[in-house]
Amino acid sequence: MKFASLFLFTCFTLSTQAVAYGVKSGGETSTNKQGNNSFSMPANNLSISKRLDFSVGNSFFRNPWVQAPATTDARDGLGPLLNTNGCQNCHIKDGRGHPPEKGEDQTVSMLVRMSIPAMTSAQKQQLVFSGVIPEPTYGDQLEDFAIPNAAPEGKIRIDYNTLKVRFADGKTIELRKPKVILHELAYGELHPDTMLSARVAPPMIGLGLLESVSEQTLVEIAKQQQENAEGISGKINRVWDKQKQSTQIGRFGWKAGQPTLIQQDAAAFNGDMGLTSTLFPDENCTDRQTICGELPNGNSQDEGVEVSNKILKFVEFYSQHLAVPIRRNLDDPQVQKGQALFDKVGCASCHLPMMKTEKRDDLPSLSEQTIHPYTDLLVHDMGPGLADNRPEFLANGQEWRTPPLWGIGYTQEVSGHTYFLHDGRARNLMEAILWHGGEAEQTKQRVMQLNRQDRDALVAFLNSL
Repeated sequence: MKFASLFLFTCFTLSTQAVAYGVKSGGETSTNKQGNNSFSMPANNLSISKRLDFSVGNSFFRNPWVQAPATTDARDGLGPLLNTNGCQNCHIKDGRGHPPEKGEDQTVSMLVRMSIPAMTSAQKQQLVFSGVIPEPTYGDQLEDFAIPNAAPEGKIRIDYNTLKVRFADGKTIELRKPKVILHELAYGELHPDTMLSARVAPPMIGLGLLESVSEQTLVEIAKQQQENAEGISGKINRVWDKQKQSTQIGRFGWKAGQPTLIQQDAAAFNGDMGLTSTLFPDENCTDRQTICGELPNGNSQDEGVEVSNKILKFVEFYSQHLAVPIRRNLDDPQVQKGQALFDKVGCASCHLPMMKTEKRDDLPSLSEQTIHPYTDLLVHDMGPGLADNRPEFLANGQEWRTPPLWGIGYTQEVSGHTYFLHDGRARNLMEAILWHGGEAEQTKQRVMQLNRQDRDALVAFLNSL
């Protein structure tokens, strides 16, 4: 896909490539903050009065929850099964998670999704509402921690096989492919057809802007890709919206399995911390795990859940208004060369440099912003190398949502590592590129033909985002 055609995906026209790859990736919401807190700033154009709502949401996102009963009614009800006791434990400094290091068998900012194939007619009908059929004993996610008097579901270990890739100039690079191993399972054996998928926590920045891109824009992007017939054919994942009680466009999660931020937040409260809400009123135990009914919960008297609608709205507001930091080193000749190569080899076909958010009277800071997220929010076939072979709604086992690239150059500063992709297998940006296959196979092959200087320029451009 040629760079000029990217403008067909938006409702506006900009005249120069320099503007399309702008310094303010998040439009007027962008922050100038540098360093390890650069992902934790409120939208720059957020009003003073709304910054208080942001701070309240931040407190519930950052501080730990406790088990019930407790002296704090607003923050109790944790577990009994969980992956963590606070959102920030996975999204450290609102940044990117990482897989366990060699020899570790407990995860900090990575989880393992689980499901089984839909075999019966009832299970196939259930896919409309849940997207997957949970593993019968452990559900759709393994909880490797628990509160006292409860047993964690099991432990997670990641082993790696390695393979070497050779560039056209003879340079070799070693990739690592993870294998998920679950052991010390406390509640029985897994279903023999269980499908596993390791997922690291994604960065939190710019999510409200992505939520504010119109459905029409995404439909047009998908249509344009199909009409171009260049091997790139992203599709919209249609998922169940619990608030609207209907199927809507999926935007969030590694396979675009959640339609809105409030549902994404509520799902994380429930699956990751064992906290109920009006969107997810049931504990994260299966029928075969009686522990949830045996231990106290933190349900309030008025709403009958542990995370009140008021708290959930504060966390949603916080999630919507985390600012994207500005780009750096735009005037560096190496960065400018890498920017041109990014388009030339085809990266911009899926990692779209520019969109515009729709008008939002309810969220004026996010309204009508020209943004540079480097994503199309569509799911693409990325080939067998990256496949988890685990479908989710309309996304099959080889399909993944195009992750936004804005802020990716801040990863080391914010998260203290450079692990990328859905399971953190890539240890740097070039490894992440070399895992691309399927629809991105031709783009990867073009990168493999680049000489050392051009490869370095491409990475320099990515680090400028």
